[in-house]
Amino acid sequence: MELRQQHRGVPLAMVVAAMAIAGQVSAADNLPSLGEEASPWNVDVTYENHTARRESVGLAKFRNTLQVEADKSLSDGWGLHSILRGSFDGVYRMNKSEYGRNAGGAVNLQTTTPGGYVSVPYGAGLGHTAVAGLGLVDNKFVDSYPTSPNEGFRVLGDRWHDINGGVAFAVPVRPCDTDSRGCRDFGGYGNQSLRELEAPEFNDRWDFLREVYAKKTFGLANGDSLFLKVGKQQVVWGRTDLFRVLDVINPIDYSRNNIYDELSEIRIPMWIAQAEYRMGASESMQDRNFQVVWNFDKFRPSNLGQCGTPNAILDAGCFFRGMANLWDNGGTVANFANVAPGVQMATNFGAHQIGLNKVNLPEWSLQNTQLGVKYEGVSKDGLSFSLNALTYRSQLPSLHGGIGGVNGFTGASQGSWPSLIAFNMEFPRVNLVGGSMDFQLPAVGAAIRTELAVTQGEEFQNTARKELFSKNNVSRMVIGVDRPTFIPFISETSATLISGQLFWQHIFQHERQQGTLGTVGIPDFQNNFIGTLLIKGFLRNGTVSPQIMFARDFNARAFAVAPQVEWNVSNDLKLTFGANYKGADGNDRYKFDDCRSCNPWAPFTAPSGDADPFTPGSRGLSGLEPLGRFRAGPIGAAFNENDIYVKVNYKF
Repeated sequence: MELRQQHRGVPLAMVVAAMAIAGQVSAADNLPSLGEEASPWNVDVTYENHTARRESVGLAKFRNTLQVEADKSLSDGWGLHSILRGSFDGVYRMNKSEYGRNAGGAVNLQTTTPGGYVSVPYGAGLGHTAVAGLGLVDNKFVDSYPTSPNEGFRVLGDRWHDINGGVAFAVPVRPCDTDSRGCRDFGGYGNQSLRELEAPEFNDRWDFLREVYAKKTFGLANGDSLFLKVGKQQVVWGRTDLFRVLDVINPIDYSRNNIYDELSEIRIPMWIAQAEYRMGASESMQDRNFQVVWNFDKFRPSNLGQCGTPNAILDAGCFFRGMANLWDNGGTVANFANVAPGVQMATNFGAHQIGLNKVNLPEWSLQNTQLGVKYEGVSKDGLSFSLNALTYRSQLPSLHGGIGGVNGFTGASQGSWPSLIAFNMEFPRVNLVGGSMDFQLPAVGAAIRTELAVTQGEEFQNTARKELFSKNNVSRMVIGVDRPTFIPFISETSATLISGQLFWQHIFQHERQQGTLGTVGIPDFQNNFIGTLLIKGFLRNGTVSPQIMFARDFNARAFAVAPQVEWNVSNDLKLTFGANYKGADGNDRYKFDDCRSCNPWAPFTAPSGDADPFTPGSRGLSGLEPLGRFRAGPIGAAFNENDIYVKVNYKF
């Protein structure tokens, strides 16, 4: 009876996979040889439980992961490598009032008055009857939402800020098989059911196949060699930790544990063919090789998390789902209508007026595949370097505004701004060139790691443009310094690793200008700097490893501190205890133009008293939503999400 209860609700595919894994372990020697001269399978199995408790919400993770790594030498020099991973996160049932089928509830929005903020229930904003009295009679505002009741909601951004006079709206947060409002396929996330959230590897992209590829090295007549690797895999171009400068071939699953898991655990493997021509040494080089990488898999963006899940980086999944719900069903938007001096009223939009319409995911085609080349070498004096080039689709979405008509608005010239704040989601083509370099500084006992990349074709939200985005070239650079240092109060027998990194991003042709009510343009900082510092010790012959990591986003004035202790109890059992704490120096600096004043339908959108209310273009009225998240960054937008956790890892 107890066993049946534990398995209740677990996807059948996961149970079958677990049984198959168990069978693989117990009968590894009986697996197919795949060739008369092939060796037996080499199989490792690990189980991990990751339990996290989050400040103010309680249990935020109870993830159980089973992973099988199997290698086999095949005939004729081929080898096969595979990793199968399946996980089940019980948090959606154990804390269902926060993340599961009972999450959310009724919400209130906000109207700003000269005397302060007034709480307005969802559906009780400025509606058809009131707006008709303002002279906008042929509109599609509504007075209520009978098919979209005030339940299962949270207010956009409430994970990291109060409304404070800005725009905000209700966001559905229950799994999509419970509440389908706002559910869209954003590229493998955004429309997931409870079972898909609980067991994310078991989907139509076969993510339980973490890696499976064949590899072989071919000797050539001139002494060089050709290495081939084909299958589902990760291709790692980066030399630094955390920051993705060159390491952009595989998308990232930020829904697993935000930015706090190793990249090797959260990269999304893709079907890739990799060829490496190994030329060996020359008169001036110790080693040389040339690599070609062809990602022929169907396009897939990074997973930013679904609203209603514990991890939704930048709160982006909530913004996307809330905007999709606004388009499909309409909704009340806080502090939108400028109807009098100092008064911005909550407003009831009808369907297809405002929000996110289409998600244009690139279909599979030869031209939508991704191709990269890399030349890598090691000089005689030990300097390692690479030169890289890649053409790929952006793994982060771009929102294109100006998607069409005014849907019944009358009484004003449309000018060159044809619609309210409505978008389509796109994934533009990006070209990257760059390189990396590693070298030693013996005089100070340190190793230096550097990466640099310049991209063409990235898109940024830009409220100075009628399309609400612009294409900009971007440069990114990171430098890392690693130094083992004896620190007696930590350990008198083992060196402590001190590792620091500094990341710099620069946006070319950065557009920013002053409107009558504030700044308009690109919300992202033209130059952004983030630093990290890791201090990691090794005690008791390396079986106990305490560490602390500091991260600082200098422009956002936000920081994170993450202490952790790893204890290798035995060769098979490892315990990890840790926490992460985020903080920020307020959030007023994150406010940016929210485009409430972008459109020429006076007196509805233009500020009251505007000298020329029918002139299109934003005046710069600002709030934290929706663009403040790009200024806050992944740390500033999560400073209320402080966790403590324990991991238990057992290798069979």
